[in-house]
Amino acid sequence: MVKILTGKNRGKTGKVINADKKSGKASVEGLNLYKKHVRPKRQGEKGEVVELARPMNISNVMLVCPSCHAATRVGHRVSDEIKNRFCKKCQAII
Repeated sequence: MVKILTGKNRGKTGKVINADKKSGKASVEGLNLYKKHVRPKRQGEKGEVVELARPMNISNVMLVCPSCHAATRVGHRVSDEIKNRFCKKCQAII
């Protein structure tokens, strides 16, 4: 779960559908939608307007901690050769 920091959907939270590390973008379910006009595929079918989630920059979203339910930064700890992420606010392992 992430919280959106900028844009028309500022303050809303949603689940990440897709995250692309290379381009630095993430798609959030039900947010940052745009309308795409789709042509009919077969004869006799009608075209339609489909709403799709547009990817946004990862810097514009912030992780929501599952234990304290607050938007937070993430820290990293190495314990017993295992790297864990933790919430900077409540210190819980994510």
